[in-house]
Amino acid sequence: MATTERVTVTLPAKLLERIDRCERNRSRFIAAAVARELLRRRREGLLDSLRNPHPEAAELTETGLAEWGASLPSDEEGLVDVNAGTAVQWVEGQGWVEESA
Repeated sequence: MATTERVTVTLPAKLLERIDRCERNRSRFIAAAVARELLRRRREGLLDSLRNPHPEAAELTETGLAEWGASLPSDEEGLVDVNAGTAVQWVEGQGWVEESA
């Protein structure tokens, strides 16, 4: 179920007249217009991100994904110390609890 909230927005009278000429439900019209504007801004932000990528993303693109993957350590041993930390288990109603020895 969608929730709504009441807001107060001040608009020029001429703009309201133009809205009223084409739509009886101001709220629906303004909600649709705001949704379109938010989508437009999101797309604009994504396009800007493509035009000006983060330096690391640009480096990855130049290197290529395969080469980048090959540059990672080949052995998984040493990446994680399995003896470090505390063993835990999930217990319904209690959450994560330390495993008993």
